[in-house]
Amino acid sequence: MGKTTKYILIILGVLVVLLIVGKATGVIGKSDKTQVATEKTTVRDINETVSASGKIKPHVEVKISPEVSGEVVELPIKEGDVVKKGQLICKIRPDILQSGYDRAVAANNSQKAAIGNSDQMLKQAEATYNNQQSIYNRDKTLFDNKVLTASEFDAAKAGYDGAKAALEAAKQNVKGAQFGLAQTAASVKEAQDNLYKTSIFSPVDGVVSKLSIQKGERVLGTAQFAGTEIMTISDLNQLDVDVDVNENDINRIILGDSSKIEVDALQGKKFSGTVIEIGSAANVVGTNADQVTNFTVKVRLDPKSYADLLIKSAANPSPFRPGLTATVDIKTNHTHGLSVPIQAVTTRDDKKMDMSAPKKDAAVKTTASAPVTKEYVFVYNAGKVKQVMVTTGIQDDMYIQILSGLKAGDEVVSAPYPAISKTLKDGAIVEKVDKAKLFTPTDSK
Repeated sequence: MGKTTKYILIILGVLVVLLIVGKATGVIGKSDKTQVATEKTTVRDINETVSASGKIKPHVEVKISPEVSGEVVELPIKEGDVVKKGQLICKIRPDILQSGYDRAVAANNSQKAAIGNSDQMLKQAEATYNNQQSIYNRDKTLFDNKVLTASEFDAAKAGYDGAKAALEAAKQNVKGAQFGLAQTAASVKEAQDNLYKTSIFSPVDGVVSKLSIQKGERVLGTAQFAGTEIMTISDLNQLDVDVDVNENDINRIILGDSSKIEVDALQGKKFSGTVIEIGSAANVVGTNADQVTNFTVKVRLDPKSYADLLIKSAANPSPFRPGLTATVDIKTNHTHGLSVPIQAVTTRDDKKMDMSAPKKDAAVKTTASAPVTKEYVFVYNAGKVKQVMVTTGIQDDMYIQILSGLKAGDEVVSAPYPAISKTLKDGAIVEKVDKAKLFTPTDSK
């Protein structure tokens, strides 16, 4: 009998411990009410945004390629150097082009001598012509007076005609020599220009953002085909962010829209910008089965927003480098109106019969009813919630505009979202608690 009493006491003790633990953990005595957090409907400023990511690029970026081919013999700059417009940045060995220039100059001088020679030949032809013309006129008078025979007059006339033809030929030789001089002069200019092109000068002020060659390498010119890209010079005073915006959002963006920009390399910093260009041609990415259509939008970085980051003591004071990844939030719409937290709005599908179909398709009407999606919020009042249909407008990251269905001061359920979207029903009894109580470490797991 003593052992039985002992066992009973042990069992009762275990039960008491279990009751205490169950009560403490909420297993026993837990309320059947759904715990919710609420927030009052309030008039707020809402900024609708389109988010996109892209790369920082200089507004002016010049890719340098030589116009003549040869070996690089001078490269006085390196990647990252600041250069000024007109500064020598590369020189190609000029030996072959120098000899070509010298040949062109020699040919030009030879042609100048040829012109001098043709001028003298012209003068000689003119003298001969004048002499033959005098002989012809005198013999013609004698022939008319029957003093000179016909054969003598014919000889005088032939000499005159020959001198006239020789004079015309001398004139044409002078013209030909002049054209030849113009041709050789053009050759000299071409050879001089090619020789000048062996020295490459910076076309803009900027930073050498990319250097693709080393001293001693051979490069190809771009006179007749694609040449070697030797370097890129970027003007970092004006920077843009080129972002890809999806086709569903592109029509919401207009020129001049303000933007907030975050750069991955500068965490915790936000910069301002303005939309300066919207692409008109689509960028299609992916295969035919899974294509994504985007449009490139250029956002100009406002220099004032990063003025505190400029390294004034450096030759290149800009804190940015071309190619840095950035995320842009473009503000596309703004309103000041009634709003609630985004998570407070949920949808429900109301299945309705399509009564517009003909009667003979009754079988189709009963089986092909389409769900009509409506938006709702749950309004809290004295421990109960009421499902209220609303019409929404624009939204930002946290709040959504309410166009109809609520008034200022209405208390709506804002958490937890699983209850709002699935379990809450019209007229449900709930328990209002602090929002922090809904998200315990256990729930987060």
